[in-house]
Amino acid sequence: MLDASSNDELPPIPAKRYFTIGEVSELCGVKPHVLRYWEQEFPQLNPVKRRGNRRYYQRQDVLLIRQIRGLLYQQGFTIGGARQQLSGESAKDDATQRQQVIRQMRSELEALLAELKR
Repeated sequence: MLDASSNDELPPIPAKRYFTIGEVSELCGVKPHVLRYWEQEFPQLNPVKRRGNRRYYQRQDVLLIRQIRGLLYQQGFTIGGARQQLSGESAKDDATQRQQVIRQMRSELEALLAELKR
């Protein structure tokens, strides 16, 4: 299990359409039971469920989970406060989310460039 203290230390999100709960757990540094709990607490987090109730998360779900993780673990919000913060989506929240997406894209592009240089 990944033990990252900030979202900056999390691994880049691979270019895939769907991720299993185990993959998301590794990508976000959060255990699977916590992800299932967050699904109940945050209505925005709604992964696709297939045969046997298997969860499949999309890229925007992974970014949302990282945002929730940041609110709870780095910024010290309670579940209710994080839920309110996400549902409010003020201009500041949008800017923070945009910055997170830009950092993620930059990280992925740098990894791709390093791979191409080999």
